[in-house]
Amino acid sequence: MTEPRFDKAAAFPPLGRMYQPQPFVTRLAFKSSDRPEAQEARERLAARYGDVGAENAQVIVALGGDGFMLESLHEAIASQTPIYGMNRGSVGFLMNEYSEDGLLERINAAERAVIHPLAMVAIDARRTQHRALAINEVSLLRQTRQTAKLRISIDGKVRMGELVCDGALLATPAGSTAYNLSAHGPIIPIDGRVLALTPISAFRPRRWRGALLPQSARVTFEILEADKRPVSAVADNFEVRDVMEVHISEDRGTSLAMLFDAGRSLEERVLAEQFSA
Repeated sequence: MTEPRFDKAAAFPPLGRMYQPQPFVTRLAFKSSDRPEAQEARERLAARYGDVGAENAQVIVALGGDGFMLESLHEAIASQTPIYGMNRGSVGFLMNEYSEDGLLERINAAERAVIHPLAMVAIDARRTQHRALAINEVSLLRQTRQTAKLRISIDGKVRMGELVCDGALLATPAGSTAYNLSAHGPIIPIDGRVLALTPISAFRPRRWRGALLPQSARVTFEILEADKRPVSAVADNFEVRDVMEVHISEDRGTSLAMLFDAGRSLEERVLAEQFSA
């Protein structure tokens, strides 16, 4: 009797996608940034394909740039409705190419990238707690001409007693090609299961370039000499000033889905970015 053939691809599917069968998408909602070309595109597409509203949509079509995609993902946290973006902005790394033809066919053939945001708890000088989610990164930034002094702990253990810098950030794989890359941090594959801890203009230790942490890591920043060297904490676009402590961990209970045209998945874009000039 012939033993059944082991199908490795079926047993171990890529981690960045959801492979269960998805219902055929027919109900769309359209939203746009405030750029005139994005608003005009929304009107044309809604007239052509219908707009059932975000609360009834199977997929939300976001028209704008990467900043608008982040805004749309934040708004979709409660419903966790998938987002299909088309570039009507200045930067479009997270967006598909704009075309008004065959939209339903493109969406139904699209590849799905599922990401988990970072959960930030920032404690300010008045001991008030502020909570926010970050899809790209949580960044700590000096507020004045004085450099920041940070102590960094991972899972309760101090790993860096004093980092003198302009700031530091913790980035998700999805955010590793954004601010993190500009700060000379590593690009992370979307299914890499790691987070990037990256200093911003580190002065001491001068040669420290950051670290890759497991996705389960709990990261704590303590601000040293906070009165003299005030620091703000920013989770994507949510800012808390005069922080004393910032605690960050990945929120595995929240899943956000972005849809990309077949052959142009987020995994492929992140990989290609590592070989770009």
